[in-house]
Amino acid sequence: MIPYRPEQILVQEQSWSDAATHRILERLPGVQTRTIQDAGAWLAKQSGYLSSEFCSTPTLILMRYPGKFLRPCQGSGAEICCNYMVVSYAWNCYLECTYCILQSYLGHKAMVVCTNIKDLLGEIKETLGNSPDRPFRIGTGELADSLLLDDITCYSPMLVSLFAALPNGILELKTKSDRIENLEGLDHRGRTVISWSVNSKHICSTEELKAPAFEERLAAAIRCQQWGYRLGFHFDPLIYYEGWESGYREAVREIFNAIDPGKIAWVSLGALRFPPHLRERIQQEFPDSRLPYGEFVPGHHGKLRYFRPIREEMYRQMRAWIREAAPDVLVYLCMESRFVWERSFGESPCSSAHLGSLLDAKARERS
Repeated sequence: MIPYRPEQILVQEQSWSDAATHRILERLPGVQTRTIQDAGAWLAKQSGYLSSEFCSTPTLILMRYPGKFLRPCQGSGAEICCNYMVVSYAWNCYLECTYCILQSYLGHKAMVVCTNIKDLLGEIKETLGNSPDRPFRIGTGELADSLLLDDITCYSPMLVSLFAALPNGILELKTKSDRIENLEGLDHRGRTVISWSVNSKHICSTEELKAPAFEERLAAAIRCQQWGYRLGFHFDPLIYYEGWESGYREAVREIFNAIDPGKIAWVSLGALRFPPHLRERIQQEFPDSRLPYGEFVPGHHGKLRYFRPIREEMYRQMRAWIREAAPDVLVYLCMESRFVWERSFGESPCSSAHLGSLLDAKARERS
């Protein structure tokens, strides 16, 4: 995987007081660096995703996040949500997955890293300490890949070590990356799940343009298994194309041939969905992609998605293949209604809290 190296680094003035800033800059020697007063305001002034200077100048912004890091996952109200918390300390991605919602959600191409990591760690410790009887599953992969920049931030060892000391917390690091070197040798105590976003090999090669290949992600998962981590796999987005059945069945077979099912905390399934305006952006940015030309309908949350019978068939088939390989692995749906659960799986969690409790229990199992 090609290491990330920006052409310029913009440092918010307040970030110079953070040790993380200096450590990151030490790992990026020779990159032009300048100070800006207010990173948030500076980003807001950019004129748009396609017309800003980021198109021609790969940019890393180091800034202090001024608010609370920890918040509930933004599951849509009508869906059964996995009921977990998210913490974002970085924004954006450079892997150029054609379907990525970040390209419309953030409105710019800069990579952003928050340097007040000590505030984040303190907030997590305080929040979990104040509710010792409540289990917390906390994921870091909402606005950025959890490990993509870990070779320059080295944040993962701090997070893993923190959660190892929090008996009511489970950390999920979700990634498409194979940058796992910082995870080796850590005393994680089984409280960190390393999860990979995976797809069929066809989609990995045609729609996830700069991401590691399927085989590279699986090789990274094998190493993490050897280091004692529990693993997760997220087939999200599932993409409907001619030959999808053989492509996804092969992916499932290869994963379970390589990974001990007892080491897998969960597998999630979610069909392709995106805001309507993202279709035009995909056509402009990625003219070779066939994704915008599928048959989509508006969902109740305003996003375009496949017709419900298509989604149900994909979910039904995927679960059957996974169950054939590993009958006891927990498989759940992301951003779907109870009706779709029942039509696809023949059963449904009673509520988001119920699904959350199932995931909490799986995360704490010992194989």
